[in-house]
Amino acid sequence: MASISGSTPISRRRLIDCETLCHVSDKADEDFDHQLHYNNSPCSFFKPRHFTNCKGRFGFLMIVPGWMRGLVAALLSLVILIAFVSSARIENFGTDRGKLVKKVELRDDVTYSSSWKEENLTRLVRKPEPPVPEIFMKPNSGSYKKCTERPRNKYRAGNVTNGYLIPHANGGLNQMRMGISDMVAVAKLMNATLVVPTLDHDSFWTDPSEFKDIFDLNHFKEVLKDDIVIVDSIPSAYTRIRPLVRAPTSWSKASYYRNFAKTLKKYKVVKFTHTDARLGNNGLAPSIQRLRCRANYEALRYREDIEELGKTLVDRLRKNGSNHYIALHLRYEKDMLSFTGCSHNLTYEESEELKEMRYQVTHWKEKEINSIERRLQGGCPMTPREAAVFLKAMGYPSNTNIYIVAGEIYGLNSMDGLKSEYPNIYTHYSLASSEELEPLELYQNRLAALDYIVALESDVFVYSYDGNMAKAVQGHRRFEGFRKTINPDREKFVRLIDKLDRGEITWKEFESRVKRDHKEKLGGPYERKPGFTSRREEYFYANPLPGCLCKRLYKEK
Repeated sequence: MASISGSTPISRRRLIDCETLCHVSDKADEDFDHQLHYNNSPCSFFKPRHFTNCKGRFGFLMIVPGWMRGLVAALLSLVILIAFVSSARIENFGTDRGKLVKKVELRDDVTYSSSWKEENLTRLVRKPEPPVPEIFMKPNSGSYKKCTERPRNKYRAGNVTNGYLIPHANGGLNQMRMGISDMVAVAKLMNATLVVPTLDHDSFWTDPSEFKDIFDLNHFKEVLKDDIVIVDSIPSAYTRIRPLVRAPTSWSKASYYRNFAKTLKKYKVVKFTHTDARLGNNGLAPSIQRLRCRANYEALRYREDIEELGKTLVDRLRKNGSNHYIALHLRYEKDMLSFTGCSHNLTYEESEELKEMRYQVTHWKEKEINSIERRLQGGCPMTPREAAVFLKAMGYPSNTNIYIVAGEIYGLNSMDGLKSEYPNIYTHYSLASSEELEPLELYQNRLAALDYIVALESDVFVYSYDGNMAKAVQGHRRFEGFRKTINPDREKFVRLIDKLDRGEITWKEFESRVKRDHKEKLGGPYERKPGFTSRREEYFYANPLPGCLCKRLYKEK
C-alpha cells in the first residue's frame, strides 16, 4: 500500500482505475456531473492545475520504470519511519535519560553537557576521577567520625571567673600548639579567664613571633566563646597585681587544677611558665577531651596568609606531574641529632660537632651516648638514605613527589641517597617564590606552620622520628578521617637494612619483610590505651581516640 499527501491509501490497482477515470474525464470535460464525481473521488490528487489532460497528468508516471517507482515509495516509507522513531525518543526522554545528550569538550577536566531537557542545558559534568593507587589509599576508617560537640550543660554561663590565667607556651610550634590546647581545657577546669598565651622566644629557633603573628586570634576567640572567656590582656584594674608564677605538674589530672582554682581565686592572676604535657592523656571527662580537640583542631587556625600560601603549595605539588605526594618528616636536623647522639653515616668531624653542641646545652641531661647502640634500639631518626630505601620497599615509585617537612638537613652529603632514588624532592623554598616567603622567612615557627599545612593535606605522611610535629600531624590526620600515615618501626628496619647492605638477604626478602612489618602501621583507627605511667603511654594529641572520634551509627530507613 502507498499513500500520497496524507490522502486515502491507493493500491497499484487503484492507480490504474484512476488513470481510466481520468481519460473518461477528458472525453467529457463539458459534463458537469462527471467532473463533480471525479473531483470528489480518491483520484482527485491526479488533477494538478497546470495539467490540462490525462497525458500531462500521467506522463511522468508512464515514463518512469516500475522498479524506480518502487524505490521512491520505499524511500518515502523510510523517511516516515525515521520521523516516527525520533518523535518517540523525544517523548520518552524523561524515562530514558542520557540517550540524546550532546557533549562539547571545554577543557581537560570539565565537559559541557546539553540535552533536550531545559534544566540540563547549563549543567557541568565532570569526568570521573581516576582510581587512587593502593599505595596512596587511606586505611579503613572503621565508621568513625568526629565528635567534638559541646554538651548542652557545658555552655559557658556568664562571665563570672576565679581570676586570670596567663599561660606561657614553651618549645617549638607544635609543642606550643598542643600546650595551648591543654591550657584552654585547664581554664575551663579552673573557671579562669584565659589571657592570650605568650609564646617562647628563647628556644633553639629564637622566633620573636607572638600568638597573633601565627594564629587567627579572632577565630580562636569565636570558636571557644561558649567554653571560656578569652581576653587579649589583663584588665587595667589588675595590672598592679603581681602574678603568682608557677610551673604546673606534668601529666596532671583534672582534680589538680580544680584544687588550684582556689589559689587562683586568692591571687586573682596566675602565670604558668610551661604548658607542654601539663594535662593527662586519659582519665578526663569526655567534655574536657572534646574541648581539647575543639581547641587544637578547630580553634587554632593559622593566620589567613599562612593558610593561603600553604594551600598554594599543596596545589603546586598536585599539579607537578602527579595528583599525589608524600610529606616526609625527615627529622635529620642538627639539634635533633645532637640531642639523640645519633651520627650514623656522618663524618668524624660532623659527629664531633654534634657532641660539642650537646655538652653546651645545659638542660640536655644525657651527654655520653653510644650512637651505634642508640640506632639499633630504634632511637635515632632515619637517615635520608634509609628513608629512600624504606619508601622504595613500601612500593613508592621513583617519580613520586616528596615534600620534605623539616628544617635544614644536617651533613654535607646526607641528601644524596634520597635524591638519587627520588629526584622529585620539594621544600617550601623550592615551591614558593622569594616574594611569597618574604613575610615568613625570618620566623621559623611561621615556616613550621606552612609545613604543617602541607603535611596535613598530603596523601601520605611518613615521619622518621617521634617528635612533637610527628605527634601533632598524625593526630590531626586521624581526626580528619584517618589519612594515610606511616610510622616506620625503626628498630626492625635498621636491622633489616643492615642485613641487606651486608648481602645477608635479597631485595625481594627485604621488601617483603618491610611490607609485612608495616601492614598495621598505616594510620588506621585503634583506641589509645592507658599505660603504667602517663609519660610512657600514647600521647592524646597523637591519637585522639577515644575522646574526639566516635563510631558512626547507621539507622535503617
